Amino acid sequence: MNFNLKNNIIFCSTALAVFLLFSCESNFKEVQKSNFADFVPSGEADSINIKYTDSGRIKSILISSKMLDYSSVEFPFTEFPKGVHVTLYDENGKQTFVNSKYAISFKNTNLIDLRGAVKITNETGQVFETEQLYFDQKNEWFYTEKTYKFSDPKGVSYGEGIDFSKDFKIINSQGVSGEVEKQ
Repeated sequence: MNFNLKNNIIFCSTALAVFLLFSCESNFKEVQKSNFADFVPSGEADSINIKYTDSGRIKSILISSKMLDYSSVEFPFTEFPKGVHVTLYDENGKQTFVNSKYAISFKNTNLIDLRGAVKITNETGQVFETEQLYFDQKNEWFYTEKTYKFSDPKGVSYGEGIDFSKDFKIINSQGVSGEVEKQ
């Protein structure tokens, strides 16, 4: 009789442990699903054409075939998974063109991360190319630690690490090589 009681206790304990194990597994999957469901865009747009103005003057035009807005997450951002085409205007109306295959704009820091065949051109024939470039919207300043190619009518230079103003008037490069014509 003592032997049967011992077997029943072991059997019940094992059954309870297995039951708890499977119920925890099920609960864990539900928690994973709820966390995944919370990270969805709060807004989505196709074929966008946004004009940013200040005091009645156009400052920039952003064109993208897809925009995902994550403004309801802890660190809000806007993603452009199919790339962007941006036209920046200076005070005199001169244009600078920015293209990339992917972009993400962080709302709290006003930084834009451009990735994939990033290319900047302007009306004077200057061309900047790299694989990743950051743009500080507040200071209107570009920078990267990646390798780059910079071309203008005076020559071509290559390097790794650079920062510059949106109009290319101020350029600070770290490592540079190439040929540039003297004035």
